[in-house]
Amino acid sequence: MAIENSIIVPAYHEHDNIRPLTKRLFAALESEAPASELIFVDDNSKDGSVEEVAALKAEGFNVSIIVRTKERGLSSAVVKGFMEASGKYLVCMDADLQHPPERVPALLHKLHTNAFVLGTRYAPGVEMDKDWPLYRRVISSGARMLAMPLTTVSDPMSGFFGIQKSYVTKAADQINAHGFKIALDILVKTGIPSNSIAEVPFSFGVRTVGESKLTGKVMVYYLDQLKELYMYKFGPTKILAAILSVAVIGVLLLVYLVRLVL
Repeated sequence: MAIENSIIVPAYHEHDNIRPLTKRLFAALESEAPASELIFVDDNSKDGSVEEVAALKAEGFNVSIIVRTKERGLSSAVVKGFMEASGKYLVCMDADLQHPPERVPALLHKLHTNAFVLGTRYAPGVEMDKDWPLYRRVISSGARMLAMPLTTVSDPMSGFFGIQKSYVTKAADQINAHGFKIALDILVKTGIPSNSIAEVPFSFGVRTVGESKLTGKVMVYYLDQLKELYMYKFGPTKILAAILSVAVIGVLLLVYLVRLVL
């Protein structure tokens, strides 16, 4: 059976999540999208992830793993997976199970009639897990607010999305593989018309095993990405970039204060 769909999962020290994600994903895809492959892109974790994927493959799952020994970073891992994928419909999701595998078929279904599909946490009926920390909610809301001028989608910070591979191929030289949020970069740079973007609501869960990759360094990467995207979309307006920088710094300070209170 020819591969039609590719699900890309960047992973670093996510050994404990690989098996449950794989089993839940293929259970969801079995009747809805059987011609699918799962690709993990691992930044040389050396935590048993390679062996776990090999075991799952031996059990009959169409899963593989790309191990990078020189490159690092979430966005570049996603781009690597996209370029290696066999399918014409691509979905990116996190390894930590905060993106429910059961919603992947809905994204793939929308991709047949849309160039880009975004999983959104901001839709009627969607709930944040009650155990999601307050400081993470503050970070998410602040980051979303700062990205809103760049795109019309409801959740530009979502890392749960799908895209037709032809758009990735055409815009490969423009996508910043070192940015923090690859979906935001793609939305700004690929020229996908707004009437070819769909959204699929999902309820965001909490990580149960492993460690969060959100650090102060990651926030700085996001600041750099925002500055680049604002310049890309609105031109070399230094004043705008300066205002944006101050706004982001303000959000980071607010996050820091909230964490001190907690």
